[in-house]
Amino acid sequence: MTYPLDDILVVSIEQAIAAPLASRHLADWGARVIKIERPEVGDFARQYDTVMGGLSSQFIWANRSKESLAIDIKTDEGKDALEELLKRADVFIQNLAPGAAVRQGLDAKSIVSRHPQIIACDISGYGSTGPYQKKKAYDLLVQCEAGFLSINGTTESPSKCGLSIVDIATGMYALNGILMGLHQRDKSGKGMAFEVSLFDSMTEWMSYPAYYTRATKKPMPRTGARHATIAPYGPFSVGDGTTVFFGIQNEREWKSFCNVVLQNDEVAIDDRFKSNSLRLQHREELQGVIESRFADLTSEAVLARLDEAAIANGRMNDVDGLINHAQVLERGRYRSVETEAGFQDLFLPPVIIPGVEPVMGKVPAVGEHNEKILAELGFSSKKTINEAVEKA
Repeated sequence: MTYPLDDILVVSIEQAIAAPLASRHLADWGARVIKIERPEVGDFARQYDTVMGGLSSQFIWANRSKESLAIDIKTDEGKDALEELLKRADVFIQNLAPGAAVRQGLDAKSIVSRHPQIIACDISGYGSTGPYQKKKAYDLLVQCEAGFLSINGTTESPSKCGLSIVDIATGMYALNGILMGLHQRDKSGKGMAFEVSLFDSMTEWMSYPAYYTRATKKPMPRTGARHATIAPYGPFSVGDGTTVFFGIQNEREWKSFCNVVLQNDEVAIDDRFKSNSLRLQHREELQGVIESRFADLTSEAVLARLDEAAIANGRMNDVDGLINHAQVLERGRYRSVETEAGFQDLFLPPVIIPGVEPVMGKVPAVGEHNEKILAELGFSSKKTINEAVEKA
């Protein structure tokens, strides 16, 4: 099978989630990804938890289909091995601590100056300029700095997101930049240096709340599971003790909802509810009207009416519900992936290419590919390889 990226070599000095997630998406579609790790301990994300046969769930998620080269890039041997790799590489990614990459000549600009063919990506917390450039950054802390907690949660209590959304956003923008760089190189023959920061990535995701606040001179309210600026949109109690979720996007849907779901066209023209802005002003009254109509119904009946009215809706699933979701199981969205602790069922990547099966290769152990990679780089004897690793 041929893959879209099977002629691409990626070298990544990576840890945690953002950079590993970007490189994993490249590996999924055929790129050869060599992950540079610290000897013995490796990427610290390996120790986040031990729930998957002694291995970290987050590490397994972000590191399949890669090769691990465990070297100390501060030693002469480590530097030489890395430079040999970079001579052959198409992509370089690094998310070292603030300032470390520049000190070691491993920032994107320095890499491209030495290796003009490379698409080089710096991933940092706050970017290479500004008063926060040297500040350490982790997902939750950037959620705080970017204002996300101020809009997420209930009126009484702000909440962090249960996912590493800052890392995920950053990884996706890094991936986007890498693919743009490769496309540009196809046209110009030249590499590209660029940077992506956790803060800037989250700033982009916070654009709508920021613009809303700037325009209204008011903070966007925290509304729990409800939508902050659309009504009705969120959870509604049903007579059988369950909760259904649905959202109205426009006035056509609102009229359909009143006619088919509430079976009361008068609600649609009620002066309190004739527009979205009015429905927001009278949200509690609207909630009462809707739930009074649902009081004699089951969730199955409500969901059936919502589907009939072409109103988007969903159930309140838990994570186990996702794992066993019919849409996952019936479409075969798992693959068994090898790890050093056995095989694990992992989700396929979201991109679906007809006739092309994602790589879904092994999650590597620390330094698992040292001998193979170092031999490729000219350390042909076993003795030389062992010396390089020991000194590193």
